[in-house]
Amino acid sequence: MIQGGEGEPVHVRAPAKINVFLSVGAVMGDGYHRVSTAYQAVSLYEDLRAWNSDDFTVSFTGSVDTSQLATDNSNLAIRAARLLAQHAGYQGGARLEVVKRVPIAGGMGGGSADAAAALVACDALWGLGLGRDELLALGARLGADVPFALVGGTAIGTGRGDELSPALAKGQYHWVLVLAEKGMSTPDVYRELDRHRERHADDIMPADPMPGIDADVLQALRAGEPAMLAEVLSNDLQAPAIHLNPQLGDVIELGEKNGALAGFVSGSGPTVAFLAADLDSALDLQIALSAARLTAVRASGPVHGARVVSSDR
Repeated sequence: MIQGGEGEPVHVRAPAKINVFLSVGAVMGDGYHRVSTAYQAVSLYEDLRAWNSDDFTVSFTGSVDTSQLATDNSNLAIRAARLLAQHAGYQGGARLEVVKRVPIAGGMGGGSADAAAALVACDALWGLGLGRDELLALGARLGADVPFALVGGTAIGTGRGDELSPALAKGQYHWVLVLAEKGMSTPDVYRELDRHRERHADDIMPADPMPGIDADVLQALRAGEPAMLAEVLSNDLQAPAIHLNPQLGDVIELGEKNGALAGFVSGSGPTVAFLAADLDSALDLQIALSAARLTAVRASGPVHGARVVSSDR
C-alpha cells in the first residue's frame, strides 16, 4: 500500500454511477424498499486527497457548488474516515480535500464516491492494508451505493443495492449527462413513488417485495451493444421524480429528439442520463443540449472503482 508521510497526500479517484436498471420493491414495514439494480461506473470523478492530521476535517473545491454541503461530522467522507479509524484502532486523523464534480443530491452517488475515496485513501495513508472485503463491509455501513463506488465497473446490486455481484458485461458506453442546478431528496422521491403506486393501484401491478433484474438487461450488457441496452433502460423512480420536477420530462424529450438512443432519470434524479450510439453522437448531443442552455457533460463507462492514483496530479 502507498503511505502518505508528512505533507505528502494520498490521492484517490472515485467514479459517479448510473443505474441502467432500477426496480424498487414495495415499501417494507420499516419504511425502506428492497431494490434490484444494474450499476455502471462512469468517468465523472471525485478526486480526494488525504493528509495525516490530529483531527478529521474535509474541504471542497471543484465545478459543483458546495457552499451548502456539510463539512462537520455528518459529512459522509468524514464518517468514512472515522469509521475506518475506529475499525482499525487507529488513533490519528486525516485532513481531506475533495475536488467535487459529481452533482450533490443528483442521483449519481457523489457522496458515496467521496466515502469510498476516503476509505481507500485513509487505508493507504495509515498503512492499514485492509482487504477488499473489509472495506466493502465498512462501505455498506455508510450507505447503499458506497460498496459499488469501491468496486466500479458494471455490477448487480440487490437488497438496499449494497449486495453486489459482478455483471458479465463488455463494450464501452458513451453518456451525456444533464446536470441540474438544484438536487432532489432521495427520501422524497421514494415517498412519491409510494404515493404514485397508491394513486394508480387499479392500473398497475402491485410491486414485488423482492424485485429482480430483467433478463433482457443482462443480455444487453453481455452483448455490449448500446442500441440493445437503450431498449431496456428502466428506472422505477423516474415517474415520481418527473412528478416532483416536470421539467425532467422536457429534458428527456429534448435529448431524444437530438439523437440520444434513450434518456432517463439517473437514480432518484434530477440528473438526466442519455445513452449515445458512439462518441461522435455523444459530442453532437452535448452541443445540442448545451445550446439549449443546459449543463451537459460527457462521460463513458464502465470505469474502475475508487483507487489510489499512482502519482499526485
